[in-house]
Amino acid sequence: MRILIACEYSGRVRDAFGALGHDAWSCDLLPSDSLGKHFQCDVRNLISNNIARWDMIIAFPPCTDLCVSGAKWFAAKRASGQQQRAIDLFMAIANAPCERIAIENPIGIMSTQWRKPDQIIQPWQFGHGETKATCLWLKSLPLLKPTNIVEGREQRIWKMAPSPTRAKDRSLTFQGIADAMAAQWGL
Repeated sequence: MRILIACEYSGRVRDAFGALGHDAWSCDLLPSDSLGKHFQCDVRNLISNNIARWDMIIAFPPCTDLCVSGAKWFAAKRASGQQQRAIDLFMAIANAPCERIAIENPIGIMSTQWRKPDQIIQPWQFGHGETKATCLWLKSLPLLKPTNIVEGREQRIWKMAPSPTRAKDRSLTFQGIADAMAAQWGL
């Protein structure tokens, strides 16, 4: 399958699908942190009119302007148009001409701006002893089944100290979730 992993700079999900023999590409405004097939551009350039003919798109659009943890800044983000631009990107991916699509984001406004997610998963369901409620909006894909439920659940991501790399570190997909996506959706 030819798979686009949108808004991913780490290569984790791309590499999980690639390890199973898929033609997987990542795309982000940032360069990739790892070697591999990567487009450094706006994902809309790759999905408009289905120019590249993707069999599946898995997307991780930036959540800064969409998630409820930033609700106290929503008024300013709405006034500046910043929040609408984030909604537009999310919806461009959701409406891409592709048979199978998964969009990941934390709990946020897309549940009211568009529709409720199909599933909410946690890292502790996939081998990581942490909590981070993660919504999945799915098109023609099954719900992810937990692969390794673990104890010791902590809010490490939420408690991360400020740093120059905090935003990037918080956005990394847990390896267990990346592996589950590849194993379960890459059939």
